[in-house]
Amino acid sequence: MTFAAVMVSLALDQPNAARLQVAGDLAERFGAEVIGAAAGQFSPPLYFTTGEQAQDLIWQGEAAVQRRLGELEADFRDAVTARARAVSWRSALDFPTRYVLAQARAADILVCGVQNQAISDAFATASPKDLVMQAGRPLLVVPDDLTWLDLRSVLVAWKDTPESRRAVADALPLLAKAKDVVVTEILEDAAERDACGERLGDVVAWLARHGVVASARVVEPAEKQDVAAALESVADDINAGLVVAGAYGHSRFRELVLGGVTEHLVTRARRCVLLSH
Repeated sequence: MTFAAVMVSLALDQPNAARLQVAGDLAERFGAEVIGAAAGQFSPPLYFTTGEQAQDLIWQGEAAVQRRLGELEADFRDAVTARARAVSWRSALDFPTRYVLAQARAADILVCGVQNQAISDAFATASPKDLVMQAGRPLLVVPDDLTWLDLRSVLVAWKDTPESRRAVADALPLLAKAKDVVVTEILEDAAERDACGERLGDVVAWLARHGVVASARVVEPAEKQDVAAALESVADDINAGLVVAGAYGHSRFRELVLGGVTEHLVTRARRCVLLSH
């Protein structure tokens, strides 16, 4: 149970220190290689011109993106070279999400930042919403204010779905290094309490077979409390440094729409979140 290759997706227009720190933590814990990935596209202004002047503007914009990619490579190498078994860098003039999704084939796990709710520039940042649903790799979402990957207490947000099962399996290397693991299911129907307990018992037993000691907790939300809020309450209660969860979403008029809990974890995470779809 290990991660041999960690890929960290860097943004041109957002802080990267926290995700680089966590990528380095993973490298040290697992003796892993770290791959840095970034891409950007020149975004033409609304008043775009034509002819030679337009071409000059494009060249200047692309040169600025290339300079920024060079700065990110330097930041990446400074942050992780001394901590990783090996490092490599990949970048291109391309849409970031498309580029990182293609490069994800080289990694066991992707590391990125939280989706910015106010500004999300598709020309400068790979969207974690798209990465988690399309990469085919577990995604570790890192809030910008984190300073390390805290595995002293880990919360597994269970739902009896293929996505949750995949997330727990993907998280095994991290769970094996955790001090305390709690598997919880948010009870949405009181009549399901016994069945919920049985489900969690199976998950705890499965983890034990893989050398992970875990406990189970069935949680009934407070009145008018949604599932995301109930989950955050449990995470706060056990002081979780990491939440493991399945990711859910669907397409609506060709636009990706995430489920409520997944949306919350991608955009409002206050701790590291490992998501799998």
